[in-house]
Order: sequence, then C-alpha cells, then structure tokens
Amino acid sequence: MHVGQLTVVVRTVRELVDRQFPRWRNLPVQAVPSSGTVNALFRLGSSLVARFPLKPDDVDATRRWLEGEAQAARELLGRTRFPTPEPIAMGEPGVGYPLPWSVQTWLAGTVATVDDPGQSVAFAHDLAEFIHDVRKIDTRGRTFRGLDRRGRGGHLPDHDRWMETCFARSEGLLDVAPLRRLWAELRDLPAPSGGDLMTHGDLIPGNVLVADARLAGVIDVGGLGPADSALDLVAAWHLLDAGPRQAFRDDLKCSDVEWARGAAWALEQAMGAVWYYADSNPAMHSMGRRTLEQLTGVGLQIPPAGE
Repeated sequence: MHVGQLTVVVRTVRELVDRQFPRWRNLPVQAVPSSGTVNALFRLGSSLVARFPLKPDDVDATRRWLEGEAQAARELLGRTRFPTPEPIAMGEPGVGYPLPWSVQTWLAGTVATVDDPGQSVAFAHDLAEFIHDVRKIDTRGRTFRGLDRRGRGGHLPDHDRWMETCFARSEGLLDVAPLRRLWAELRDLPAPSGGDLMTHGDLIPGNVLVADARLAGVIDVGGLGPADSALDLVAAWHLLDAGPRQAFRDDLKCSDVEWARGAAWALEQAMGAVWYYADSNPAMHSMGRRTLEQLTGVGLQIPPAGE
C-alpha cells in the first residue's frame, strides 16, 4: 500500500515478544487479517493485540506517534459506554523489525467492512451516542493540530491542493466533473463558529466494531483530539444508509451547515481512498466508492455561502 512498506511476519513478532516481554512467552501469536492501512496486527493470546506500523519512518518520530496514540487512548478510555482499546505496553526495534511497536487490549466484534450495519437504526443511535460522548470530553484549551491529525480537519479550503491531486489521480476511475463541482460548493461553507470539539477523527468502517447490528466498540483511537465538530459526521456517509443516516442526524441535532461540512470531510476522505488504494486495498477502495455514491445520490442540500 505504501512506498517501502515494512513486512512483518509471525516469527518476527514471536521473537520480539519473547525477548522484550517474557511474561507473554506462552501466549500464542496469530496474524490478524485486516484492511487497515497503518499497522500490521497480531493477536497475543485472547486479550491483547500487537500493532506494528507499516510505513518506514524515523525511530524517534514513530515512538512519539505511538506515545501520542497511547495518550489519546487513555483519554478516551471509559468516557463512553462503548469499548475502546487500552494501551498496555510499547515494544522497541529488534531483529527483523526496525521501529517501536505497541500492545493494546483486543476488543471483541466484527469490523464494519465485514459486518455491514448500514441499515440498522439502532446502530445509528449507538454511533450518534458515541460521538456525543466524545464531544463532551474537555479539550483543555487545545485546538486542531493540523498534520498531526493525518491532515483531516481545520478549514476546508486548506485542502484544495490535496483535492486537486485526488481529482487528477481519479481520472479514469471516477466521473470526476460532478465531484469537482460538489467540492467547489462544499469548500465555501462557513467555518464552525463554536470552536473545536473533541473528535475520534477517523470513523471509517474498518475502525468500527459491530455485533448483532449494534456498535460493539471503536478502535484506532490515536487520532482523538479537537477539530471541527463535523469531522466525525463522516460516519454518516461511510457507514449508514438513508434511513439510519437521518436518525443519526436527528440524534446529534445537526444544523444544515454542520451536516454539509460533515459531507465535505467525507468527500475529502473518500476521494483519497479511491485512487490511493485502487490496486492495494480493495476494502478501502470500495469504501471510498460507496461513500461517493452516497454523497452524490441523495441530492445533498448545501446551504448558500454565508449562512
């Protein structure tokens, strides 16, 4: 998926765990099939998961990122009624793997890329409740951190260059003209007036766990932080069909402008997923296409600029 992507195999994980965490020497190691784009995942026994970053990077930069992820996970833990990962340990580079890595608790459930909850109104209510509770977490004066949030959030026009890259790379994959027109309308929406709120920041199907058409947990919580409150509304377009989407919106009492900004963030994310993962990650590519179909198929009402 990425230039120079690292390869991690069970034997390497076994040796790293045995050397660095001998208390887990008797726990079986099992690779976890995943459509995730950031980490390779390996179960440690029944209750832990080891996460190995896939992109090559500087050791100290990776360690800072993992420490930030752990801090975010601790900040979210227990703040909603839905399970989220608890950070347990951080591993060091070793033979066969050049970067720090992390261990978290394993959460039960099936990722929404496999168990589609899109038609479940109950799931939509759960998802809205999760976002509502995340928004209640105190920002402690923090504001959007820009690229530390993987680029999503902030002011919509700041993403014009990225979107132009996406449109250019998507020629031949998508009907780009109407998507350009949609972005041109959405990018001019008013910025949020109430200040940043806490957001998960990446509520895509691969980060949402489902059981019996209900929300069973949320993972990949390292992006937790302050941002445009509409950022987590991407979940409406990534995860929900029309009826549940309306229930989700009603629960969160979204204004027309906030709802449209959520659509803008979903468009920004989906455009990148379609071309970037076209040959390397079918689940992410399909997610992007589905989201774009949702956005262009509903007759999205975009408030006039200045409202």
